[in-house]
Amino acid sequence: MADPSPVSTPAAVLDGRVSKPEAAVFVSGVASMGLEILAGRIIAPQFGSSIYTWGTIIGVFLAALSAGYHRGGKLATEEATDRRLARLLLGTAVWVALLVFAGDLLLRSTVAFPLPSRVASLPAVVLLFGPPTYLLGFISPYGAELSRKEGLGRASGHVYAVGTIGSIVGAFGTTYFLIPSLGVDAIGLVFGLLLVATAAVLLLPSPSRDSILTVLGVLVVLVAAFSSGAAGVSPEGQVVYQTQTPYQQLEVIDSGDTRTLYLDGQRHSAMDLSDPDRHVFSYTRYFHLPYLFADDPDDIDRVLFIGGGGFTGPKRFVEEYDATVDVVEIDPEVIDVAKRYFDVEESEQLRIHNDDGRRYLRNTNETYDLIVLDAYKKDKVPFQLTTKEFMELSHDRLSEDGMVFANVISAPSGPASRFYRAEYATMNAVYPNVYSFPTAGGGVIQNIEMVATKDSAVVTEETLRERNERRDIGIDLSAEIDDYRAEEDVGDAPILRDDYAPVDALLDPMVGQRYVIDEAGSVENASAGSGGDGGVPENGGDRQRVSPVRLESAPAESAPPLAD
Repeated sequence: MADPSPVSTPAAVLDGRVSKPEAAVFVSGVASMGLEILAGRIIAPQFGSSIYTWGTIIGVFLAALSAGYHRGGKLATEEATDRRLARLLLGTAVWVALLVFAGDLLLRSTVAFPLPSRVASLPAVVLLFGPPTYLLGFISPYGAELSRKEGLGRASGHVYAVGTIGSIVGAFGTTYFLIPSLGVDAIGLVFGLLLVATAAVLLLPSPSRDSILTVLGVLVVLVAAFSSGAAGVSPEGQVVYQTQTPYQQLEVIDSGDTRTLYLDGQRHSAMDLSDPDRHVFSYTRYFHLPYLFADDPDDIDRVLFIGGGGFTGPKRFVEEYDATVDVVEIDPEVIDVAKRYFDVEESEQLRIHNDDGRRYLRNTNETYDLIVLDAYKKDKVPFQLTTKEFMELSHDRLSEDGMVFANVISAPSGPASRFYRAEYATMNAVYPNVYSFPTAGGGVIQNIEMVATKDSAVVTEETLRERNERRDIGIDLSAEIDDYRAEEDVGDAPILRDDYAPVDALLDPMVGQRYVIDEAGSVENASAGSGGDGGVPENGGDRQRVSPVRLESAPAESAPPLAD
């Protein structure tokens, strides 16, 4: 063991038990685990937050820490001092400032690597988080070398215990306090300031002039990096509101007369400020199909939406059909934003529940005529809402002639159809009839609207057309009926169950892919995703069929998603 440096003597103990080097180890644990959790929020908008993304994040952090441990352990005997610890912390803080200032630019620069979809996020995670995590890896072996504990074993055990406690604090603090309260940039600033403050303490009681200037310089860089990102604009338009929720990054952005809800950087819902009742996204037009499937549309009186987003569907059902609508939305901030920015008002007819959709169904005694399942995303499908057991639960909560309407993001054929085929097989194992409506044509990734009925009688395409002509349901669905499919060859697709629902593997062929969607007279390219009401911009209700185009894998920043 090397002799402690002058600033590591018992006189420099922070609280009587933990020395300054040990405090640095604690802070490095807080920062490393906090950055690891924050990495998910930074990487997800570009690459999704599937198990492969999180596996990559965890693997890169462990590899970088291990490399730092190894290199730091080799240098500790000769180089471990409090001042070197301070330099490592300040170097990490500078990299955090770079993430705050240019993280999005760095992230987008990594999307062109020709990698398989499962590891597409690897270059981004390595570039953004490898260097700071590597520097933090030096802290523990340096701290062990400077520890006042007798014996290498006791010193190492004590220091690594302190670091692990710091990691626990970083994990819980970031998850339960920072992310629900602050944006990504603000959280980065918090970690940067913590690292700078710890470095300053390490340099006491007699810092040199150069050390003081270095600390002040890093502090200025951090504050400047944070301030530069607060302009309130984005490439999509004017940022009206943004926050980090416990579940996702949330933004409300105005562009012209259109107000859009973005979740994790993906477009989920939109409202025409000049005509709030208009369907901005034509995918929400398919929500009206159950009123053609029902023997009598007046029988659909009680409706449940699982997934809220901007509440486009629920608002239209209340206004047009005088239905009583319950909406279950798991993210409380989404509910608050819908009320503040999307003209959503609770009433006796529109009741909002902040809960998990499956838990709500399990606990409620209500019976519904229609359940709209709009909680799937391209990369974050809650598996508990996909399984046979969930479909059986929904079946039990429906009236005698009730239906389930599900908005699925997948492809109707080809390798990217694996999730759709598995979900079709699962629904068909519970419901006598399942109908699907691909919204873009071809085998590309798109919104596929699925209707499952308890009625064993088949509703034909001709019947839907006749009812569309005869019934006044407030919208002409003739173009949507063109997409009718009453049978599906699911092949070897599995029936999803609570004990076996490999949703991430089924979604894997869609990672990084775009899909083709219809718009009046044109094709809009969008990145497959999900949202409360995301979809295709509507043009006065006049939908024109266009030829689908296969697009290559590409970054998601130019591709607004579609489902909730």
